[in-house]
Amino acid sequence: MSRQMSASATEAALGADWLQISRRAELAARRALDQYPVGTRADTTGRGAGGDVSLVIDRAAEDAIIAELEATGLPLTVISEERGRRELAGGGAVHVVIDPICGSRNAKRGLPGWCVSIAVAAGPSLGDVHWGYIRDLDRGEEWWARRGEGAFHDSERLAELDPNATLELVGLEFIHPELVSAVADKLVLSGIARLRAIGSIALTLCYVASGRLDALVTLAGCRSVDIAAGQLILREAGGVLAFPDGDDDIDQASLELSWRSRVFAAAGPAALEGLRAIA
Repeated sequence: MSRQMSASATEAALGADWLQISRRAELAARRALDQYPVGTRADTTGRGAGGDVSLVIDRAAEDAIIAELEATGLPLTVISEERGRRELAGGGAVHVVIDPICGSRNAKRGLPGWCVSIAVAAGPSLGDVHWGYIRDLDRGEEWWARRGEGAFHDSERLAELDPNATLELVGLEFIHPELVSAVADKLVLSGIARLRAIGSIALTLCYVASGRLDALVTLAGCRSVDIAAGQLILREAGGVLAFPDGDDDIDQASLELSWRSRVFAAAGPAALEGLRAIA
């Protein structure tokens, strides 16, 4: 493919109607999950490319989403939690990052707090993310953002976050007991008033973007699939992020599943500075 044709294909892929594509994809995922009542969702299919045990519902949702992406005919490089890296229509510079079910443990137990997360990037880093979409598959809420155009919740633009927000209510993720125990004193020193554990990193980022929570702290390393869509939604609402296991340059954070870092996210710089005590 010539350089001119490659640039044209990239432009076409980025310019596609990603809201409608994302909605078709999440609907396909929901229909796939309808085949699995709660009592059957704990069946496993080995380990996914991201390293976690893959539930049958993870595979079913991912297959349904990828089928919708294939139907677009667009040249895409897909990075997904279960199957890893895959090229559609020959692949290309445009990356689509998928977490078919963020909050799988909630989904398999019939608890609230699980969603589809889809991000579209113009290149290989988190800083290249151009589109982010998250749909709560339990409550039906949806969030999306297009770079430079703000963030939206159920078609209403989110208000700009308060840069001086305090740490009244903070979401904590990857809350393995030993990790919580190891940072308990630091959590106290951070000034956090109350903690909440949703069980879905993507939804927790959306809750920070919506002002429902003031911040997010993950106690273990996240992958691109966990945060690619949510971080854009948060930043478009005025929020900020830090990666304490690396530098804070989002352009250096790879979309590949090999990238790992804890993530601190907050409504504004004052709250984010308070979280740094936990690092």
